[in-house]
Amino acid sequence: MSRTRQDLGRRGEAVARARLESLGYAIVAANYRSKAGEIDLVTERDGVIVFVEVRARSGPSMGLPEESITPKKRRRVIITAQKYLQEHRAQDRQWRIDLIAVEFDRGRPPRVRIIENAIEL
Repeated sequence: MSRTRQDLGRRGEAVARARLESLGYAIVAANYRSKAGEIDLVTERDGVIVFVEVRARSGPSMGLPEESITPKKRRRVIITAQKYLQEHRAQDRQWRIDLIAVEFDRGRPPRVRIIENAIEL
């Protein structure tokens, strides 16, 4: 991954994290990794474990951030979330996978959209 994309991703995750915290989500883990893949943020709110995939874009030329989730990425996120639940003995807990789309536009505050249950089994 190019340095610019990494920086954009880190900025997007920081914005997403701040938004979630302002909405009362507790950040449980960041960049959780398993053999299957990575989940950007693991959070909890109202007793529900919320796995969060963050997608960031700088400008409209690359399309909407949420359009970048491929079927392969969806499968990997689901498998990784299930692995997290197993490792933490939380299979019986309520959980979901949300997407946070962050769009950066020079000179403007970032636009943030939270899409609940964006990735489902």
